[in-house]
Amino acid sequence: MVRQQGMLLMRLWDGLFNLYGAAVLLFLVVPVLIIVPLSFNGGSFLSYPLNGFSLRWYQAFFHSREWLGALGNSLLIAPLATLLATVLGVLASVGLVRGEFRGKSLVLAIIISPMIAPVVIVAVGMFFFFARINLLNSYLGLVLAHAMLGVPFVVITVTAVLKNYDLNLTRAAASLGAPPWQAFRRVTLPLIAPGVFSGALFAFAASFDEVVVTLFLASPSQRTLPIQMFAGIRENLDPTIAAAASLMVGAALILLLVMEMLRRRSSRIRGNAG
Repeated sequence: MVRQQGMLLMRLWDGLFNLYGAAVLLFLVVPVLIIVPLSFNGGSFLSYPLNGFSLRWYQAFFHSREWLGALGNSLLIAPLATLLATVLGVLASVGLVRGEFRGKSLVLAIIISPMIAPVVIVAVGMFFFFARINLLNSYLGLVLAHAMLGVPFVVITVTAVLKNYDLNLTRAAASLGAPPWQAFRRVTLPLIAPGVFSGALFAFAASFDEVVVTLFLASPSQRTLPIQMFAGIRENLDPTIAAAASLMVGAALILLLVMEMLRRRSSRIRGNAG
């Protein structure tokens, strides 16, 4: 009897916990998804109830020089920043995990500081530094700035994977005559690839969504998609913003699905290695 009551109480707690989790999920997701129906509104205002169904705002997005220019800037800056952040982040992770030197914790803290520090402080610091080296209002400056913001994501994910990596595999490759770079490229990198890709996806999302740093460093001709959305909200509440936001939500969902696939692949690799 006591055992049955205990099991009933546990089921009750599980049900309450699941209900609480669902409520938190709705609280986080609904404000994001509520913009999607507005992008199909036939009216000229962002308001409910919808005034019919229409694709006019998506047509306005893809026929607008400003919106397409902002999208092109984002699709130029974000991949380049992601590539640079991934290369630097992987190299830093390998050095932090395999290297033994004083101040390792301090170096790690400095590397991930852009993720922790208020973004306004980071943006102001970049503004004054880039002004001294003539990188303001340049694509190179934006790529470097966005890469710096993405490096911490790559370092965290790749470091977590490398800590579970079996160094005996690298030693075996070296014993067979493989140089260090070849051993890393043909043995280590394929095994840590899920962590590398996960960090790269985080870096891409951070660059694609960045607003504050871009506001400080970019010229009007270098507006990215988030900056164009911010300007549209501030200057003219154009419903095209809802279409742009829906496209960004769709891209974020695709990234999440890819990350989940990489997570499952990483779990299978660790299971096979074990």
